[in-house]
Amino acid sequence: MSLRQAVAAPFRAKGRERIAESEFVVALSLDRDWFSPDQAKRLIDVAVSEGLVAREEGDLIAQFPATDERIPEEFAPDESIIQERSTFQRILDAVVDAGTEKQEAVAAINALQSEAGLTIEAAAVLYAHRQGLDVTTFAERAREDLTA
Repeated sequence: MSLRQAVAAPFRAKGRERIAESEFVVALSLDRDWFSPDQAKRLIDVAVSEGLVAREEGDLIAQFPATDERIPEEFAPDESIIQERSTFQRILDAVVDAGTEKQEAVAAINALQSEAGLTIEAAAVLYAHRQGLDVTTFAERAREDLTA
């Protein structure tokens, strides 16, 4: 996933799982020239909301083995990764990453939503669960979406 690779790049460059937010911004905007400083800051917000990094006292702490993440030489992230994804999009991405064709997953989720009278997020959670995926985090997010 390009978001994960973009987030991992500054950690890999420093060889640490904890770096200052300012180091992260410099690594992505000046060192790699992937984003403007404002976009790099936006990427931090998205990475935090996705659970990829945690903020602590001005530092970012990778919540996955970022220094082990493979980043192809030709990799360049698309600007779309700095947009927050809905719970449905996150679930769909997880299902697709697990090997299901996107069209097949969307059709099955839509059918579940229609048949059971569920929200799209609840239907996606149910579908992902039936595919054998751990959907605990997604289910919690879907519940939060409903109560927000």
